[in-house]
Amino acid sequence: MAAGRTSESGPGDGTGAGGGTPAAFAPDSLVLNAKLPLWYQVSQSLRASILGRPRGAPSRLPTEERLAAHYGVGVLTMRQALKELESEGLISRRRRHGTFIEPPARRAAPVRVLGSVDAVVAQQSGERTTVLGHGPCAVPGELAHYFPDCAEVVGYRRLRCDALTGEPVNWAENTLRPEVAARVDVADLERWPMTKVLRDTAGVPISRITDTVEARLADPATAALLRVPLLSPILHFTGVTYDTAGQVVDVARIHYRGDRFSFSVTVDAD
Repeated sequence: MAAGRTSESGPGDGTGAGGGTPAAFAPDSLVLNAKLPLWYQVSQSLRASILGRPRGAPSRLPTEERLAAHYGVGVLTMRQALKELESEGLISRRRRHGTFIEPPARRAAPVRVLGSVDAVVAQQSGERTTVLGHGPCAVPGELAHYFPDCAEVVGYRRLRCDALTGEPVNWAENTLRPEVAARVDVADLERWPMTKVLRDTAGVPISRITDTVEARLADPATAALLRVPLLSPILHFTGVTYDTAGQVVDVARIHYRGDRFSFSVTVDAD
């Protein structure tokens, strides 16, 4: 189901291109996926639009009804998505006045596990990514059991920053099989998560991703990249991606700032 981009009007929330006509914040379009909860997809799309909007852009959101129509969902679904953003401190809802984007502030963004590849693709919305380096390397000793038949692998290092403040929030190390890396365009990694690039651009038939999350202390390299004191708490995420033949194609190790993220899991009854 596709939703088109709309632009709504409202009082006191910015000036449109028409020369003095107030304009409300206009969210990006979204193609809904039946594999993920609708409220989650809508909240992530809105979150990305909010964090990626230019400075000085309108701060008032359209009404629940207009947002629901924009995304092609029900008002109750829209309300749940807005509640999620409100809990993160991204928006505030003022009775009889409307819903407004909060000024930039340090916010805790939850690392979520929703049980699908689409959830992993949706996770990094609203972040600006810089590729720090990439190239062939020896198989890291701790990853050797994932790549038993590889003489070497290809490594990628990326830094992700808050799209509004520019503050580092996590950095990622990806280790790929050489034949898979040959199909990856590095420029794509500054726009999309590795999982999306592998699946949608490189054409890798992904069957599953096994995730592990643990608490660690920041080593010198991580402390320098994330601008935190040495031995600060870090949320360390390891994601192992398998293709439909059961072969490991990518091992992602992501280091999240402990003061910026929490961890939550949603388990659907069905």
